[in-house]
Amino acid sequence: MQRTAQVTRNTNETKIRVAINLDGTGQQKLNTGVPFLDHMLDQIARHGLIDLEVEADGDLHIDAHHTVEDVGITLGQAFAKAIGDKKGIRRYGHSYVPLDEALSRVVIDFSGRPGLEFHVNFKRSMIGAFDVDLTHEFFQGFVNHALVSLHIDNLRGENAHHQCETIFKAFGRALRMASELDDRALGTIPSTKGSL
Repeated sequence: MQRTAQVTRNTNETKIRVAINLDGTGQQKLNTGVPFLDHMLDQIARHGLIDLEVEADGDLHIDAHHTVEDVGITLGQAFAKAIGDKKGIRRYGHSYVPLDEALSRVVIDFSGRPGLEFHVNFKRSMIGAFDVDLTHEFFQGFVNHALVSLHIDNLRGENAHHQCETIFKAFGRALRMASELDDRALGTIPSTKGSL
């Protein structure tokens, strides 16, 4: 069973193409025009063992907001398409990831219902040229279109780069756990309702 997808999203603000393979090895080809976002997407691919291609052409002459948000939206759409009817997946995933002084926890549920709890107190507003507020926008876009419940908590951290990187690494690990096929439950929906 191929768990792959390719999604293109074109608006007046951005043109984005995302291709994923949920059963990959962490290969990536990233060109969003936002270097820090590329760095964070690389964390998702490597730690989630998801092959990921993202090409984005956005209105960066204004700022990075539309590009970052729309990449999250398009990635969420691709994930929903690739995971299909969710038969045989583990459904839930979680991960704690440290980086020096920073520690983050991410918990995900492929529930079919969008919900984001985002509890991060960044120690500064910018990481280089990247506005940390866009981290929330990325995950909100993903959640709304992947239809997942996602809890993100930065438990500690003094360096905003470390805080953000632990979030994306933990997100990748939680995605991997939740989307993996469970040999003991192949062909079944992981819900007492019979659908997700």
